[in-house]
Amino acid sequence: MKIDMGKPRGVLHQRLGQGEFKHARRAPSSALAGLVEHYWHVAWDLRGLPAQQQETLPHPNVQFVVEHGCTALYGLHTGRFMRRLKGQGQVFGIKFKAGGFHPFYGAPVSRLQDRSLDPRQVFGADAAGFESDILAGANVDAMAEVAERLLLAHLPTADPNIGLVSELVADIATDRSLTSVVALVQRTGLAKRALQRLFNQYAGVGPKWVINRYRLHEAIAQLQTGTPVVWAELALQLGYFDQAHFIHDFRKLVGRRPAEYLRAQAQPSG
Repeated sequence: MKIDMGKPRGVLHQRLGQGEFKHARRAPSSALAGLVEHYWHVAWDLRGLPAQQQETLPHPNVQFVVEHGCTALYGLHTGRFMRRLKGQGQVFGIKFKAGGFHPFYGAPVSRLQDRSLDPRQVFGADAAGFESDILAGANVDAMAEVAERLLLAHLPTADPNIGLVSELVADIATDRSLTSVVALVQRTGLAKRALQRLFNQYAGVGPKWVINRYRLHEAIAQLQTGTPVVWAELALQLGYFDQAHFIHDFRKLVGRRPAEYLRAQAQPSG
């Protein structure tokens, strides 16, 4: 399960300051590959150092997050996620594929938007000792094996809509021509309302939200390269009507204008 999965997208501060940080990801087994995007593990050691803030942009995925004392299932987070890191700690997570949590949950995933859920409501008594079993793991591979056992014990029946939604979300994330719901309707042949119902049921949010968020993920990725940017051209590449609409969306989600974010990226960390 140990493979190179590339650099994670949506992390606003790729270079943190002083301290020790570790981030690892592992792919699921073939039996769970249609439901789970990957397993992830983050650890930090800031003992004797100032706390540092990390920020990430949302993805259209449900996450099963394991951390001492606050383990929970988290629905799609619509805003910027901020976490202040201090001292020493670690977090393990299961990132379900877009649509992949629906068969475990058995209800519209949109109900979990900006909400968390006690894992016992989905996995029953098997979730009772899950936190301690995960955190007892010597490394991310051992933790992933514990997660695999839990999910395989509750493996749902096959649902073709999961693959369809996952594929559509992956296409939106990688295909720059998919910059509108109209383009997605033309790609799939599905009616707009049918597409919206499908996304809300399985991904937890409509296709327009997914398209807008991945446009901003792409913008962040380009800005993090440090390459000079012509803002009007970038806005058009991402499917925006004009530069003003792009700047408005960027600032609303990221908390600063694109030019301000670009300048911050050029500054040495910590």
